[in-house]
Amino acid sequence: MSFQCINSKFKNEGAYSFSEKSLPNIILKVADFDCGNKMMTKDFQKILNAAKYPEMTIKFINFTRNQKRYLAVVEVKMMNQSRKYNVEFNLENNKMVGRKNVKFSDFNITPPKKMGGMIVVKDDLDLTFSLSTKI
Repeated sequence: MSFQCINSKFKNEGAYSFSEKSLPNIILKVADFDCGNKMMTKDFQKILNAAKYPEMTIKFINFTRNQKRYLAVVEVKMMNQSRKYNVEFNLENNKMVGRKNVKFSDFNITPPKKMGGMIVVKDDLDLTFSLSTKI
């Protein structure tokens, strides 16, 4: 079984600029993520220790265009742990859309086990970015 947690409350006024002088630095509230199930949402916020670390940050370090592909170096910060990833983006309906598979363990987070280990959360965390843009 898989589930997704979406932060649909995050809204940016206008579109993001991806020029070298002005790359996005996005701050998301962990409490605004909804996993479509109250128990899973609560567990997700508990895993990310939302009380102690209420924000997740996504900072674009570098952004380049290579023909029709866009490549970015993105720094993701969760629970005071930062990791940099190379993410490929595509332009879809005036949005920059990128996907990256990371691991909870990248951020020293141990995926939880429930019901005496009968339910185990995988270490995989698929990040999907979808940002309105002015390109």
